[in-house]
Amino acid sequence: MRLAVIVLAAGKGTRMKSDLPKVLHRTAGRSLLDWVLTAAGPLGADETVVVIGHGAEAVADSLPDDAVGVVQEPQLGTGDAVRVGLAACQRRPDTILVVPGDMPLLTASTLSSVVEAHHTGGAAATVLTVKMDDPTGYGRIERSGDRVIRIVEQRDTDERQRAIDEVNTSVYAFDAVLLADSLGRLGTDNSQGEYYLTDVIGILNEDGHRVGAVVADVVEGAGVNSHRQLAAVGEVLRRRINDGLMADGVAMIDPTRVYIDAGVDVAPGTRIYPGVHLEGSTTVGEGAEIGPDVHARNTAIAAGATVRYSVLDGATVGSDATVGPFTYLRPGADLRDHSKAGAFVEIKNSQVGSGSKVPHLSYIGDTTIGEGTNIGAATVTVNYDGFEKHRTVIGDRVRIGSDTMLVAPVTIGDDAYTGAGSVITHDVPAGALAIERSLQKEIPGYAERRKHRASQDGQ
Repeated sequence: MRLAVIVLAAGKGTRMKSDLPKVLHRTAGRSLLDWVLTAAGPLGADETVVVIGHGAEAVADSLPDDAVGVVQEPQLGTGDAVRVGLAACQRRPDTILVVPGDMPLLTASTLSSVVEAHHTGGAAATVLTVKMDDPTGYGRIERSGDRVIRIVEQRDTDERQRAIDEVNTSVYAFDAVLLADSLGRLGTDNSQGEYYLTDVIGILNEDGHRVGAVVADVVEGAGVNSHRQLAAVGEVLRRRINDGLMADGVAMIDPTRVYIDAGVDVAPGTRIYPGVHLEGSTTVGEGAEIGPDVHARNTAIAAGATVRYSVLDGATVGSDATVGPFTYLRPGADLRDHSKAGAFVEIKNSQVGSGSKVPHLSYIGDTTIGEGTNIGAATVTVNYDGFEKHRTVIGDRVRIGSDTMLVAPVTIGDDAYTGAGSVITHDVPAGALAIERSLQKEIPGYAERRKHRASQDGQ
């Protein structure tokens, strides 16, 4: 049996009120189209064709290597879209699975059940349906026993048909030969003047063929046509992700307040507090504690690390390192094992060596810090001269005094010290103490004279 999957992704999505094609809107770490393609992936289809239209170039660029995009132009309805997709199939499929590109809650197991029921039931077509308390807006399924005899679009229903609670999800498995024949016989005698794919079901019945159905959980029938619906499906997807992680041994204090993208890797034994957002290619090692209130994107957090009240973007956090509170790790920040980036610290494009600490109120940019070094409060590596960035190198076991300005390019040797309040503009040899500050002066009676002068000025 040769299977082809045709994904319908040509729609503009006018209710999204966005220039971005509807199927490229993202939720829980993937675009709507990505979610659909991910669900279809385990079917092992011989080919996958994505029918595109609005924003065709952007949608085509987003496709994985094993999917082919084909443009529907002009867009003349779902029947025409499937006809375009079928014409692009190269491997003479026996079965066609048609899936909308805006239904991210579909699961691989449900799609597999449709294909399996289609094969075992000997039907010309098999429709995936759901039952809704309020089916308004959806095409109704008319049955005769276990056979589907007709799908009636909402705008074409009469009073009796509007009372039917079983609706079409627009997911179908078709016999490829019978589908091609039926598509060639479609007309446009409907309120939209389009070629409806749903009319194929009526044609197949008229020809004496059997059309079956698989009833799915109503959740999987949800499509996305607005930002409100996008948010609603995102909530379901995040719940699925969190439930899976918790089943694998990840502890969550309040999973309703944890936002983890698909593709994020969280090891068992991790503890996640409320207000945590993990996005992109982020990984979290075993035994790490994340949160409360952490936003990490494309960041690697190793086993045993602790991150609280912080933002991490493109950073690396070593094992048993601590980050936060109120820390900003920018791209290229690399904290080695047992290191620390503390309160109100910003680190960018810098390595903090094993056991080294930047405890508070500091900016570290374009810097290499060795092992066992301590950076005093309010230290700044002054990396930008107004034209170019320069690098600071700080050795092992260095003690940088509070409120030190390290004006790059500059190197601080191993075991060196800097005095508090210094502006270091030259290299400091290993083991040396560098102090750069003016002599302190006291002016006795200054306060009394200033008070007197102020009173005179006021007269």
